[in-house]
Amino acid sequence: MSAQSETEVQPHGHPPIGLALALQPINAGASLRDQAYAMLRQAIADADIYQSREEVRLDERVLSEALGVSRTPIREAMTLLEQEGFLRTVPRRGIYITRKTKREIVEMIQVWAALESMAARLATQHATDEEIGKLRHMFDNFRDSTPAEHIEEYSDANIAFHQAIVQLSRSQIIKDQIRNIFVHVRAIRKMTISQSDRAERSIVDHLRIIEALEKRDTELAERLVRQHSLDLAEFVEKNCDFLD
Repeated sequence: MSAQSETEVQPHGHPPIGLALALQPINAGASLRDQAYAMLRQAIADADIYQSREEVRLDERVLSEALGVSRTPIREAMTLLEQEGFLRTVPRRGIYITRKTKREIVEMIQVWAALESMAARLATQHATDEEIGKLRHMFDNFRDSTPAEHIEEYSDANIAFHQAIVQLSRSQIIKDQIRNIFVHVRAIRKMTISQSDRAERSIVDHLRIIEALEKRDTELAERLVRQHSLDLAEFVEKNCDFLD
C-alpha cells in the first residue's frame, strides 16, 4: 500500500485548502464500498471538523482519486455515512461533513457522560487488574512535565483513555451507542483540552478515576467519570461560542 496522503476537502465558497482528510488507496478484494466507508469514516473522525465556522464539502472526484476507486463505491459509502449522520446533502450544492450546534454538542457530551460512567461501573466488575493498570501507564510521559507542555500528545492520550474505559466495560451495546457520538465529542475534547487549565485538571481527574477503578469502587468510579464529562459539557456551554 502506498504511503498515507492527505486529501483536501473544500470549505464552501473557498478554494480547496484547509481541512485535510488523511486517505490512502484501498486494496482490491474486499467490498470497495465497505473499504471506502471505513476509510472515509475514520478520516472524518480524525479530522478537526470544528477548526473553523466554514462548512466542509466533500468532492467525489477528489475522493475517488485519493482512494484509487471509481465514484460508485464512493457514492455508496457516502450514502451510508449520511444515514449515520456524518454527512448531509444540500440540494444543488453538494455533500458536507455534518457539524453540530453547541446545543447538540452539549447534549452529546451529556449522553456520553451517562454511557461512559456506566462503562466505568462495569469496568470495576469485569476488567482485570492488568487492564486497569495499563490506564495508568497512558500518562507515564507526563510525569516529569505538565500536559500543557506536550498538548498534542496529551490530547491523544486523553482520548485514548476515554476509549479504553468504554472497552473495559465489555459491553457491546455501550460501544455501539457511543460510536457515532465519539466523532464529535472527540473533536471537541481535542479542541478544548488546550484552553484554560483543562489539561492539568484533566490529568488529575484521570488519576482519581484510575484509583477508583483499581480499588473496584464501583460507585466512585461511576460518579467521577460522569462528572468529568459533565464538566466538559459545562465548559462548552460557557466558552464555545464558535459552535453557534
